[in-house]
Amino acid sequence: MKYPEILGFKELLPRLANFDSIIDVRSPAEYAEDHIPGAINCPVLDDEQRVRVGTIYKQVNSFEAKKIGAALIAKNIAQHIETLFLDKPKDWTPLIYCWRGGNRSGAMALILARIGWPVAQLEGGYKNFRTHVNDVLPELAARFRWRVICGPTGSGKSRLLQTLAAQGAQVLDLEQLAAHRGSVLGSLPSQPQPSQKKFESGIWQTLRGFDAMQPVFVEAESKKVGKLRVPDAIMEAMRKSPCIALCLPTEQRVQLLMEDYAHFVQDTEDLNQQLDCLQALHGKEKIQGWKQLANNGLVHELVRELLEKHYDPAYLRSIHKNFIQSAHAVLLDQTGIANEDFLLSAKTLCKMEDGYVAAEPAPTM
Repeated sequence: MKYPEILGFKELLPRLANFDSIIDVRSPAEYAEDHIPGAINCPVLDDEQRVRVGTIYKQVNSFEAKKIGAALIAKNIAQHIETLFLDKPKDWTPLIYCWRGGNRSGAMALILARIGWPVAQLEGGYKNFRTHVNDVLPELAARFRWRVICGPTGSGKSRLLQTLAAQGAQVLDLEQLAAHRGSVLGSLPSQPQPSQKKFESGIWQTLRGFDAMQPVFVEAESKKVGKLRVPDAIMEAMRKSPCIALCLPTEQRVQLLMEDYAHFVQDTEDLNQQLDCLQALHGKEKIQGWKQLANNGLVHELVRELLEKHYDPAYLRSIHKNFIQSAHAVLLDQTGIANEDFLLSAKTLCKMEDGYVAAEPAPTM
């Protein structure tokens, strides 16, 4: 008679890619906050059911809660088997986890194992995974050669990172992982930011696949990207690393920002609401003047003023203070914002790194 294999996360990690499915049986709300990358959600208790069982546990007793919970869990597992698992072959290998205690994951793991599938259950659940991420991020931060792409707002740092990644370079795109462009106007209209935990899991998942013998390109960021905080170890490693200063003429910067922030060009009401965030720095009169430019359709002029009066001074104050090698940055001139311009810059950076050999490769984390 088969039983699930019980694995801690560290012993599981080298085998993680071997599982056909990673199944998170926690509630949809727990899953949405964060989960092991690649996991699917098959809740054995939905959000409402979890609250119901928890309330009975607190207000009545654990025995009554377990009876109700067991009935609900059995129904939900049956539904998952009927709708998701009936077509799985005998050698299908799922990994199952819940929050910590193992009751929810244990129920599904036991049933699937008794059917005959080679099932593994994560001991300590999501909490075990979360502990690993917290422990290993400082080690990953110290393991790589970071190359920090600097440059004022609109110079094309994010586009250069995307081009580098397309060319096969190792890129940690913090703004992409954070679903935010990093400035006051940086929120994405159709994509909310993830939770802090999910942001950190994304960083871990990206870095664990990198080769320590190759550089990692990253954009110069402040400590926060929107509402999310860059992990301290990553921030410290970035701030002491060599910098590449991307240089782009002001007119091209304005054009690039008009393209990247097209949603603000089309929705001046939203733009004006975001401009209110700058009132403490620039005063009510200046903000009203900027709003008037937006209302009159003079967004091009507004972007230029924002660069000259807000973003550029803020960048100059911040970069030399926070990135200690920025004064000795390699200058990378770019005269346009076409794809071929960024491709040329990406190839130039990759050539600069050719021939470098790291001390030793990193183990999988």
